[in-house]
Amino acid sequence: MAMATSERLRLLIVEDHVALAQNLFDFFGSEQYVLDFASDGLTALHLVATNHYDVIILDVMLPGLSGFEICRRLREDLKCTTPVILMTAKDQMQDKEDGFRVGADDYLVKPFHLRELQLRVDALNRRVKGGKIQKLEAGNVSFDPGTLTVYMEGAPPLELSGTAARLFEAMIRAYPNFVTYEELQSRTWGDKEADLNVLRTHVYTLRKQLQERFSKVLIKTLHGRGYRITSPGEQ
Repeated sequence: MAMATSERLRLLIVEDHVALAQNLFDFFGSEQYVLDFASDGLTALHLVATNHYDVIILDVMLPGLSGFEICRRLREDLKCTTPVILMTAKDQMQDKEDGFRVGADDYLVKPFHLRELQLRVDALNRRVKGGKIQKLEAGNVSFDPGTLTVYMEGAPPLELSGTAARLFEAMIRAYPNFVTYEELQSRTWGDKEADLNVLRTHVYTLRKQLQERFSKVLIKTLHGRGYRITSPGEQ
């Protein structure tokens, strides 16, 4: 019996070695997993900023940013809590300490059996799914980053997609603080600079979607600075 799409594990594989990446895709290419791929750190960071993953498989030796630096940025800059498995030929204790210090959840030394990697992936996913589902909250407004759905008591939920979902998630993660224009541009389009008017247009569209569904203004503009989520119960 095929596994429902909503139950499939979303994996991001970050690996620059083509042959190993292909082996991983072949092994995990079943109905149980949905796979995404990045061969460098900047691509990986952009994918994580714009998508939801259940587990990230991250090589340490990458061109440009190392796996350690990527993991650090995931935790500190993107506030990403997705489980990360580091894989590397470095087997010294200091290397492992460095990996766990920057936020890795597991560390697998090459060469390894793909079945062992699968067991570790499934175990990390069970650990996360077995815990309380962590919705992001701003007063009586909440957002499920897994389903990209906004909730407010007394109203039907609103499922967002694409740029709107990325913008809303960035704002509610920052609540009660605001998010600058530059940070929103980075979270939404990565290193590619977007015109400020384009950002304003997307925020206007998102604000309209929210107001039509919840009959409340949920996004406040801080002129010259950025945007913030405002809970209906706030004064």
